[in-house]
Amino acid sequence: MTNVSAVDLRKKVWYYRSIEISSNRKKVAAMATISDVAKRSGLSKTTVSRVINNYPHVTPEKREKVLKAMEELAYTPSPAARRMRGQLKSSIGIIVTRITNPFFTYLVDAIEQLAYKKGYQVMVFQSNDDREKELKYLSLLKTKQVDGIILAATVNEWETIEPFTEYGPIVFCNEFIKGTGLPTVRLDEVGASYEGMMHLIGRGHTKIAYCTGGVLEGNERNIGFQRALKEAGIDLNLQWIFLNKYNIDGGKQVVRAMLRMDDRPTAVFAGGDEVAAGIILEAKEAGLRIPEDLAVIGFDDQPLAELLDPKLTTIRQPVKQMGEEALENMITALNSGSVKNADRILSAELVVRQTT
Repeated sequence: MTNVSAVDLRKKVWYYRSIEISSNRKKVAAMATISDVAKRSGLSKTTVSRVINNYPHVTPEKREKVLKAMEELAYTPSPAARRMRGQLKSSIGIIVTRITNPFFTYLVDAIEQLAYKKGYQVMVFQSNDDREKELKYLSLLKTKQVDGIILAATVNEWETIEPFTEYGPIVFCNEFIKGTGLPTVRLDEVGASYEGMMHLIGRGHTKIAYCTGGVLEGNERNIGFQRALKEAGIDLNLQWIFLNKYNIDGGKQVVRAMLRMDDRPTAVFAGGDEVAAGIILEAKEAGLRIPEDLAVIGFDDQPLAELLDPKLTTIRQPVKQMGEEALENMITALNSGSVKNADRILSAELVVRQTT
């Protein structure tokens, strides 16, 4: 048996270690593997695999280590390879503003129900109108934690969103940004708000308050509102425009503001049924009669609309159809590797009840 001196042993260890380091560097330079990610993160390949496949029982600390290692190594899991090994159902992310908004609740439900039947997993993310949060969720495409994203709401500009299309398909649903070339399923917002306004004008109202999102200009729903006013020869009164009203409390705030006015509106076009509900509750509390003293029209036709007293006149959105068509667009994109340049516009329906 040959004796090996301590010096020779150290040389051999150094030699083989050098080979290992060189080999690892070549791997990283060419294409990182799951083993590289495991070594870099200091965790097992099983844990790395669980993070990649979105297993729920992984601690945030371990998940963060794996994601950091993946980023450092520019490691991108191959969804196609994982599907061939039977390790992956395609995961589809849906970004909404607030899942507590009933419109998004029903939209997500429609998407998830059909996705389950077709063998796809759905993950829901709420941005809360936070730009950074939205970008973080879009980045899940880059790390392949989702294979595609349905954007049901967005706060970032297209220039910021566009780079993420390199990592997976994006489909717009309910949301719309002109000139993107991405498949879109949306409501005819201009026609819907125009029809609602013409209904109020037809009832003899010329003093109409309006609840909308963050800005008045550029929004398609607002275009329909102003078009109806213009055709009826009614001047736009900015005092009667209420921004950023999204829920019941927001509706109550609208009525409190109107009660302080010397010249009050006789009707309100709310941006959603929850806002309309708040308006009705606060108006009745103040002794106003609905619709005699104040007519109210909502938007969405949530179940809440028929539970109110009086029952709410509102604009019905085809939420189920919108969600299902958006999912079909996503499945087509995932299967073909490309997206269709299609802008699908759905019609709304005015549902006349007792509040107008």
